[in-house]
Amino acid sequence: MKNRFIYQTLILSVLGSLLLFTGCKVPGKSLYVKSKDGSNKITLSLNENGALYYNVTRKDKILISDSPLGLDCADQNFTSGLSIAKISPIEDRREKYELKVGNYKSIDHVFESKSITFKNSQGALMILDLIAGDEGVAFRYRFPEDGNKKRVIKDEITEFQIEKNAKGWMQPYNKAGDYTPGYEDFYVSVKSGDTVNNSRNPSVGWCMPALFNVNENNTWILIAESGTDGSFPGCHLQPDAEGGRYKVAFAKEDEKYTLPLPEKENAYPESTLPWVMPWRIIIIGENAGDILLSTLITDLAPASKIEDTTWIEPGKAAWSWWSHPDDHTPEIYKEFTDLSASFGFKYTLFDAGWEKANKEGGIIDHAVSKGIKPMVWGYSSEYFDPVKRKKRFKQLADMGVKGVKIDFWCSDRQEVMAALQSVFEDAAKEHLMVNLHGSTVPRGWHRTWPNFMTAEAILGTESYFYEPRFPDKAAEQNTVLPFTRNVAGPADYTPFALTMRKYPRLNTAAHELATALIYTSGIIHFADSKEVFDSLPVEVKNLLKDMPATWDKTESVLAEPGKSLVLFRQKDSLSYIVGINGTNDVLPITVDLAKYGKGFSKFRVISEGSDPVMGFQAQTHPISSGWSYTMAPKGGFILQFIN
Repeated sequence: MKNRFIYQTLILSVLGSLLLFTGCKVPGKSLYVKSKDGSNKITLSLNENGALYYNVTRKDKILISDSPLGLDCADQNFTSGLSIAKISPIEDRREKYELKVGNYKSIDHVFESKSITFKNSQGALMILDLIAGDEGVAFRYRFPEDGNKKRVIKDEITEFQIEKNAKGWMQPYNKAGDYTPGYEDFYVSVKSGDTVNNSRNPSVGWCMPALFNVNENNTWILIAESGTDGSFPGCHLQPDAEGGRYKVAFAKEDEKYTLPLPEKENAYPESTLPWVMPWRIIIIGENAGDILLSTLITDLAPASKIEDTTWIEPGKAAWSWWSHPDDHTPEIYKEFTDLSASFGFKYTLFDAGWEKANKEGGIIDHAVSKGIKPMVWGYSSEYFDPVKRKKRFKQLADMGVKGVKIDFWCSDRQEVMAALQSVFEDAAKEHLMVNLHGSTVPRGWHRTWPNFMTAEAILGTESYFYEPRFPDKAAEQNTVLPFTRNVAGPADYTPFALTMRKYPRLNTAAHELATALIYTSGIIHFADSKEVFDSLPVEVKNLLKDMPATWDKTESVLAEPGKSLVLFRQKDSLSYIVGINGTNDVLPITVDLAKYGKGFSKFRVISEGSDPVMGFQAQTHPISSGWSYTMAPKGGFILQFIN
């Protein structure tokens, strides 16, 4: 009897292994999860060596083909010899929340989720959390053990296998330097597997988010991260992607030029257990506009950690640096504060050099007396030490400062990710808003910390000072970045740069104006001088006074990355259609204004004037069902519905 029991147990074990390694499913124990409507699906599999793979499909069409998963740790290996220890039931996950800054104010999404526990040959456990929703799929690793044991990950073998010749838009990940990495390179048109070429600085990989048009050009995907905190570094993709295999890479140990970080032979991720790692996200859309509008990155970020957010207000700011980079006198700061007041902006930004001007001329008191909220610049190293940071934040708050622009982080190392979370938290305790510059790309942080209003990590209008290729590429980039960088979080592009700089602008004035409504930023820092603002037509002045810095609703009207973008934007009673042309050719478009202009009788359109590079014209028309318009080369327009 005992021998027969042993024999039956052995047979069941062998059968189980055969089912597993041949990709068959144990009844009721499937290795996939799919969205409620069944369209988006992520599926895991184990090969005969116990190596873990996944693929992603939409409507049964492959978007990411079988790609490896796994972690190689200093004490354990989870890249082969794996077996299934446990499969959780499918659970609904609902993410219902509001954003202070975004394309939408209110979000309510439901996902299907599942957790699968794998055991390695030594009996150690690794969990894969899977999630699928209408906007895409995601996965993350977890180590469940307790006991505060420390673990170091030497390698993450996660890859994203993109089909051959798939077109995409990717940004080089710049090698560590005085001002890099800072996510301030061009997004370039690629085919999957292309090597990094012609980047602004020496580069060691590709940034995330990364955009691809797959499934024979029928589907768009965006590869991104969410929920990165102090337990993990920011990640990018390795430069060698032969055959379209993009492997995750960690921040480099030499990313420490501006911060007091310790010397390390390797900047491996490390944490005590249990350990929850960031989400690896694949946003999915049948058109590029679906990607731009997705909130999947914030959906999977931790919920807000600030209970009372009533003090946090999006808005607009005048900013002196772009037009007067070498003028740090009290007079210039006060002039721009007065400019904010005259246009009804909530904020004024005092950039580098402000402290001396405040001592000499009381620029903060002047702003407060005008009802304008001052924000001030600071260097990252001043905010890296916890004690110094808290002391500095309290000092600034006591002075009447309402926000900080902290510059020159230039690192994705784990210590920096931890410092940024502490910056948001400590700033919130003093009711200070945060603007990061020279920094990593956001990863859904504006949901977790609503006082995080905006960040650079974008090749913005300061590039007219520094980058000779920028004037020719700017229009194209403005039709790519909303589908990539801005999906990850608010972007401080600093729009409306009309005055000519070292590298003269080629975009039309209307295009530059339109970027203020194309990009999403919790505080819009306008880039030009009082003289330029004073010279504007009354219709443009009124537009600048009225336009919001966040939106209740956004729809994609026309979305072609690298070519054109037209959006419908709505906030309270304000409704706009805004468009930009990223090409050197005229672009005819037709828009059904009756669809978007319900409740309005007329519309005003602001476009190029007789001098397209510097001028504007404004025209008012009755609403009709089919509005035809031809966008100028590198041009744009802003259409506002009125009564």
